[in-house]
Amino acid sequence: MLFSLRLNIVMNPRRLFFQHIAQTSDAPLAIEIKKARGSRLWDRQGKEYLDLIAGISVCNTGHGDPSVIRAIKKQADHYLHALVYGEMIETPQVEYARLLAESLPPSLNTVYFTNSGAEAVEGAMKLAKRATGRTQIISFNKSYHGSTQGALSLLGDEYWRNAFRPLLPGIRRLDYDSPEALQEIDRSTACVLMETVQAERGVYAPSPGWLHALRKKCDETGALLIMDEIQTGFGRTGTLWGFEKYEIAPDIVLLGKALGGGMPLGAFIAGRELMGKLAVDPVLGHITTFGGHPVCCAAGLAAMKTLLRKDLPARVAKKEKLFRQLLQHPRIVALRSAGLLIAVEFDMPATAKKIIDHCIAHGVLTDWFLFAPHCMRIAPPLTISAREIRKACAVIQAAMNSL
Repeated sequence: MLFSLRLNIVMNPRRLFFQHIAQTSDAPLAIEIKKARGSRLWDRQGKEYLDLIAGISVCNTGHGDPSVIRAIKKQADHYLHALVYGEMIETPQVEYARLLAESLPPSLNTVYFTNSGAEAVEGAMKLAKRATGRTQIISFNKSYHGSTQGALSLLGDEYWRNAFRPLLPGIRRLDYDSPEALQEIDRSTACVLMETVQAERGVYAPSPGWLHALRKKCDETGALLIMDEIQTGFGRTGTLWGFEKYEIAPDIVLLGKALGGGMPLGAFIAGRELMGKLAVDPVLGHITTFGGHPVCCAAGLAAMKTLLRKDLPARVAKKEKLFRQLLQHPRIVALRSAGLLIAVEFDMPATAKKIIDHCIAHGVLTDWFLFAPHCMRIAPPLTISAREIRKACAVIQAAMNSL
């Protein structure tokens, strides 16, 4: 009986996927991946895919980075989970926190590791309320911050929120990059939580003047400015952190996705004094069992060292330019980019779906955006080569020509 069950698992993974794995949609890709290296994936049949989404901005240093694999194996030989977060001194956590602090503005020097970006959002919301004694939180329409109950309350699209009401009270959603929106921030506002670039809207960046005005308004009212760098961090936009382009610093920064080098990891980072508010009144004001898992921190540390050693952010602008040069076609309504976070806009969702499906069928893995299904997502590993970019764009051109 046991042998029969094992044989069934080996021989029918697709059927078992639909039978036993909770589905997130009624049309998953259902590609069985057997291997991944660099910017490429291979399925069970040996078909090769050029990856243009990097696990949704996760694999910035490429799939199977040798330094990351070595770090995982080395740490696994030492120890896995020791105790709940914040009690034991775990070397991978300490070393990674130090490197992050050294790479951020001096005011962002204390790291709270979580399991994911959404959990980083949750922790930052609690910290803002605890530090200010206020309850109102401002976010923006068409922003995405995760799917947990608190993060969902911030999420800027009613279609995704409505089925799960009631959500957290005290949330106000304003228009991104709107001067009028700034007038709504006052001394009842605990924090303003924003994406540095609105990714799921289809890649919309704020105007520098607006962002500087937002920073000033937060300073005047005592509201904390929280910047979500979960998709834009680690070189995705061409600088190590997206907010560097605007020459401002948030009070709290949120990290995830590429933070773990392919392993699950998130973080919210603030100043020492601010972060200390979570340790008292009450003690253990925020706690996690597996946040900052030593293997995940070892992997993320290795990936960040690779990113810095190879200076991958400095290479982004040239690759972004090549994509923009090669992706010109009458089918394209607009092309927006923030480094290697690119949205190719078409006239309607049906057009985008046909092009995306054609690309996947011809070995180029791409996707759409949650709030912009008429746009195709391009967010490859930062290690993607010029040759791979040309190959991918040729397939996308062929897809557009086939319509």
